Amino acid sequence: MSNYFSQQITVFHNRKTPEPGALVGYALLIEFLIQETNKTAPMPSKLAIVTDKHQRYDTDQWQVFTKRHKPNNDIISHIIFALKYEGLNLFILKQVFLNLSEKNIKEYILTEPTGQYARRIWFLYEWLLEKTIDIPDLKTGSYVEVVNAKLQYPGPTVNSTRHRIKNNLPGTKDFCPMINRTRKIEAYQEKDFSNKMLFDLKDKDKDLIRRTAAFLLLKDSKASFAIEGEKPENLRARNWGKAIGQAGKKELTLEELERLQHIVIGKNKLKQMGLRTEEGFIGLHDRENFAPIPDHISAKAEDLPLLINGLIETNKLLNNSQLDPVLMATSIAFGFVFIHPFSDGNGRLHRYLIHHILIRKNYTSRDMIFPISAAILNNISKYQDVLEAFSEPRLEWIDWVPTTDYNVEVLNKTIDLYRYADLTLQAEFLYECVEETIEEIIPNEIKFLEQHDKMVMAINALITLPDTDIDLLIKFLMQNNGKLSQAKKDKFFVELPEDVIIKIEEKFTEVF
Repeated sequence: MSNYFSQQITVFHNRKTPEPGALVGYALLIEFLIQETNKTAPMPSKLAIVTDKHQRYDTDQWQVFTKRHKPNNDIISHIIFALKYEGLNLFILKQVFLNLSEKNIKEYILTEPTGQYARRIWFLYEWLLEKTIDIPDLKTGSYVEVVNAKLQYPGPTVNSTRHRIKNNLPGTKDFCPMINRTRKIEAYQEKDFSNKMLFDLKDKDKDLIRRTAAFLLLKDSKASFAIEGEKPENLRARNWGKAIGQAGKKELTLEELERLQHIVIGKNKLKQMGLRTEEGFIGLHDRENFAPIPDHISAKAEDLPLLINGLIETNKLLNNSQLDPVLMATSIAFGFVFIHPFSDGNGRLHRYLIHHILIRKNYTSRDMIFPISAAILNNISKYQDVLEAFSEPRLEWIDWVPTTDYNVEVLNKTIDLYRYADLTLQAEFLYECVEETIEEIIPNEIKFLEQHDKMVMAINALITLPDTDIDLLIKFLMQNNGKLSQAKKDKFFVELPEDVIIKIEEKFTEVF
């Protein structure tokens, strides 16, 4: 194994280093796993190298450390480096623990049992592998946190007296995504979107807010179907909009998720509703032999009860924490869609969960629907990118073969791929959508209704028309840059005098 401890590299799995350097931390642990398992773990967004120079800096894909940071030439030293500078990657840590002997771990812990990294490794080893090393409980020493809050966002704290550890992991053993602290997320948090929305709405007319919310509810429902490439009949879109309007009222349970799936699917129910009993994938089929070409392979059917229970328990845990609601929504909603527990409806339920959590955590108000799906639809290419950023690297870890019914059969254990994800990229994307929703979509809709109301009053002052005709007239003016075309006038408004039409068009230009 020692051949890769000091080896200078310039490229690591198609990722160029900013200068020649030696792999350290998770990069080296990945190399260790390749040699032990012949599989490449999903890559963290940033990896680390040590160079011979004395300059410490970061790029988009690399943390560059000086030679004084270089760990010793053993796996434990690189685990310590990763914990110190890179945070927790629970998937990689678990795979490394599975491929190290318990004897190695025990010997290290016993050399410095009260050291903070020894205790963190001890706790994580027992927590991830659900086994106990033959070491007596610690009796002395101050408590140390598992998650370094300077590097990643922690959950609520529960003390582990055995290890003198504060377990502040943002999840349970069966579902614990991590989100790294980034400048981008911190910049969004400083904008305090939740309070900004409350401030922007506080002087608005209550009826205007109610009408805006009603329109946005339908808009969000239709957008959520459009993301899936569907154009549902109005009743189905309204029913789903009604469900979104009730988000946050009921506890999140498997029964509740199944109830929502029934609403999403509508009257044409699937042969099998609820949790899948077969494997699933998203992608295409080969034109000639119809073999699967997966972009994403869903969690194995046999793992779904454990994963969904873990997700629900993590949701409860985070409900009682100070974790930023947008980050909590990322963990639960994106975690759900990547598990893909149902045969259909997962995408719309994923976006419902964003509504559910933001309302439940009082980030958004019941008075104003938060049309997050509309913002996602506006950024659909980026949305696809953040979904693929999760799915594509995991395909290398999954051993699968096609089945006779053109599905996939997964041959290896994959549950940890869905339990222990890094969702930093997804959190940054969701915050972008939150910003667009609060600063553009909601204000623009309110502004439109205010302008529409002014036009209605202006038209009523000039001539008496039914409300439906006024709405139609305004719609035609919007479609034709404030002018009523001769064809529309002849077909719908032949009774309107020419001088009145001119005044209406002038008023439209003034208002809009």
